[in-house]
Amino acid sequence: MTADDRLIVALDVPNAITGLELAEKLGDRVSFYKIGLGMLTGGGLALANELKQDHGKRIFLDMKLFDIGATVEAAVRGLAQFDLDFLTVHGDPNVVRAAKEGAAGKDLKILAVTVLTSLDRADLDAALIRPGEVSDIVAERAARAFEAGADGVIASAQEAAKIRALSEASGRLIVTPGIRPAGSDHGDQKRIATPANAVANGADHIVIGRPIWAAPDPAAAAEAVLAELASPQARRPNA
Repeated sequence: MTADDRLIVALDVPNAITGLELAEKLGDRVSFYKIGLGMLTGGGLALANELKQDHGKRIFLDMKLFDIGATVEAAVRGLAQFDLDFLTVHGDPNVVRAAKEGAAGKDLKILAVTVLTSLDRADLDAALIRPGEVSDIVAERAARAFEAGADGVIASAQEAAKIRALSEASGRLIVTPGIRPAGSDHGDQKRIATPANAVANGADHIVIGRPIWAAPDPAAAAEAVLAELASPQARRPNA
């Protein structure tokens, strides 16, 4: 089955060896991988470089950087040397602007995290985040991140349509984690959607981890997602 780079497989596994073994099982079915903070001490950057340089894969480095501007800029400048595709930072405008400075002259896309898909309103209350619907807060954070120069945002599929409708979203990316094929265990995700729902709502890329890497047959699980992405249900209403 031909790869579709709308599917990003999250290599949320313990180390680079296990990640490479999974990528070899998936083969040409998957062209885009996410490497997150959990694998940073397990050889994540080395794996990112190997998958990119030796296997021709696209790489999404999910670091969710958050610090003072000078530190974020320096960190992004260093990471940009690895010739990766996507990098996440927190969606605060000052963080986004610093990240864009660090990525200047490179093809690295800076994606701003709006509200994590593992959080709901109760979690925002506990973190002293202002009252309001989660979807409204996500859309407002997305708009501010776009104004600060973000190439795209990370948001759940439940908010993708609202973000896609923003004038600021024209030409920008929407990447949606928290994707669960029908019948999958929700795990630690709260604001979820199926692959087809996410794309139909306006997502450019979907991120799927556990439903693929924890499946008895990861290749078959990836093929099922690819088939759903190719289905009529995954078409955007006005596409």
